Amino acid sequence: MKSNTEKFGKTPHQPSLWTRADALKVHADDPTTTQPLVSANFPVLSNEVFIWDTMPLRDMGGNITSVDGWSVIFTLTADRHPNDPQYIDENGNYDITRDWNDRHGRAKMYYWFSRTGKDWKLGGRVMAEGVSPTVREWAGTPILLNEQGEVDLYYTAVTPGATIVKVRGRVVTTEHGVSMVGFEKVKPLFEADGKMYQTEAQNPFWGFRDPWPFRDPNDGKLYMLFEGNVAGERGSHKVGKAEIGDVPPGYEDVGNSRFQTACVGIAVARDEDGDDWEMLPPLLTAVGVNDQTERPHFVFQDGKYYLFTISHTFTYADGVTGPDGVYGFVADSLFGPYVPLNGSGLVLGNPSSQPFQTYSHCVMPNGLVTSFIDSVPTDESGTQIRIGGTEAPTVEIKIKGQQTFVVAEYDYGYIPPMLDVTLK
Repeated sequence: MKSNTEKFGKTPHQPSLWTRADALKVHADDPTTTQPLVSANFPVLSNEVFIWDTMPLRDMGGNITSVDGWSVIFTLTADRHPNDPQYIDENGNYDITRDWNDRHGRAKMYYWFSRTGKDWKLGGRVMAEGVSPTVREWAGTPILLNEQGEVDLYYTAVTPGATIVKVRGRVVTTEHGVSMVGFEKVKPLFEADGKMYQTEAQNPFWGFRDPWPFRDPNDGKLYMLFEGNVAGERGSHKVGKAEIGDVPPGYEDVGNSRFQTACVGIAVARDEDGDDWEMLPPLLTAVGVNDQTERPHFVFQDGKYYLFTISHTFTYADGVTGPDGVYGFVADSLFGPYVPLNGSGLVLGNPSSQPFQTYSHCVMPNGLVTSFIDSVPTDESGTQIRIGGTEAPTVEIKIKGQQTFVVAEYDYGYIPPMLDVTLK
C-alpha cells in the first residue's frame, strides 16, 4: 500500500495528517479539555424515543437559525421498546441497555421545536415511511435555504450500502408550533469510490457518512465535508514515517495500527443547487491513529478554518488512545495544512470516571457545544449505569488561536439561535 503522499499524487491538495506523535499528546482529564461530569439524575427529553446525533437547523455558513422565533433541531431517533418481549430480561424487567444498543438498526430522522432553545417538543418524522431508499436514516445536516422556508436535508442513507443523499422540503410555522412538509423525493448524491475513499467491498467495517455542506467564506463555492476511510483493502495500508510523526524512542512500533484508516472527506459541488458533486482527496487522514472521524464540521473564526470531528476510545489504533469526544484541527485556508488544536487534537473529551457519558458533539460558531447522553454510572464502582438517549448539558468552549478552553456549562439541550429568519 502506498503512503499518504504517494497515494494522492498530483491533486489539488495533499491531505493533512493526524499523526501518532500528535495522538501521544492526548491527555485525558485536563480540565481545559474535559466535559464536566453529567449527573445521573439527568432529565429525559422523551420516554417514548431515544435520541442521539443532534442536527440544529442552520444556514450554509454554519449559523444556527430559528424560523419565526421557533428553534428547530433534527435528531437520529428510535422508538423505545419497554414492553417488547425481546427486550425483557429473565427477571421480567426492561433491558434498556440492549434496546439502546440496537437503536442504530432502526434509526430515523425526527425533528423537534422550541421557543426557548431548550424544552424541545417532538414534531415527528421528517420523511414518511418508505420515502428514504434504505432501511436506516443516519446523520447529516438540515440547511434553511431561504425566506420561503425551503430546507435541504443532507443525510446518510444506509443499508444496503451507504449513500450521501439529500431531500428537499419546507418548514411551516404557526403560533403553536412547527411542521415539516414535502420531504418526499430523496436524491442520491455520491458513494465511496474505492480510489480515494474505502468501500464496503474493501472493508466491511468502513465508514462513509455524515454530510456537512457549507459555503467557503473565501471562494464562495459550495463544498461538503463527510466521514470516510482512506481507500484500499483492509490491512493493506502503510503506517510510515509521515503517519508516525516525531515520536520519542520506544514508540516506533506501530503494532496493528494499519487497520485504522479514518479520514475527513471533502467534495465540491459542480452546480449552485448542490445536486451534482465531485469528491476530492481527504482534508485530513488518521492512518495508524484512529478508524473514525465522525460528523466533521467547521467553525470559521478569525479568518481561520476550525475543523472538528468526533471519535471514540475504541477506534484508536494500537499504542495510542484518547477519550470519547470532539477533536479539532486548524488551518489558514480550506485545504490546509491543518494542525491539531491543543497540540494533540483533543478539544472536549469525557472524564475518565464517566468515559461514555456523552458523544456526538457539535461545535457551533458561538462556541456552544451540544451532545447527547449515552450512559452515566449510578454507583461509585461504575458497574451500574443509567442509559441516556437524550440531550446532554451544553458546554461552551473558547477558541484562541491553536488552543481551546472549556469556559461554561448550560442547561440540557440548550441550543439557542444565532439568527432568526422571518418567513415570507
